[in-house]
Amino acid sequence: MTAPQTTPVTEDQIRLALRRVKDPELNLNIIDIGLVYAIAVNGGDVTIDMSLTSPGCPSGPEIMTGAEEAARGVEGVTNVVVNLVWDPMWTPERIEPRIRSYLGF
Repeated sequence: MTAPQTTPVTEDQIRLALRRVKDPELNLNIIDIGLVYAIAVNGGDVTIDMSLTSPGCPSGPEIMTGAEEAARGVEGVTNVVVNLVWDPMWTPERIEPRIRSYLGF
C-alpha cells in the first residue's frame, strides 16, 4: 500500500493564503500593500521575507504571526520561517498600483 500522493506546495498557494492576513491599521492585506518581499517553497518548507510599514509598527507581531499561521494552513506545508527584513525599507511605492490609487497615493 502506497501513501497518498500530495500536490506540491506552490508559491501561488502561499501568496493566496497571505492575502487573508491584514494590516489592522490599514485594513488591507499584506500582499497588496507590499509587505511580503519574497516567498520560497522547498517541498513542505516555506520561507517568507517580509517587512512592516515602520520599525516601530505596533501591529508587527500580530501581522507576522498571522503570516506564519496562514502559510501553515496550506495543505502540505510542514515548516514555516518568517524573516523580518528592513532592506529595502518599506515605502508606499510598494503598494499595488490599484490600491495606491484607491488610497490616494
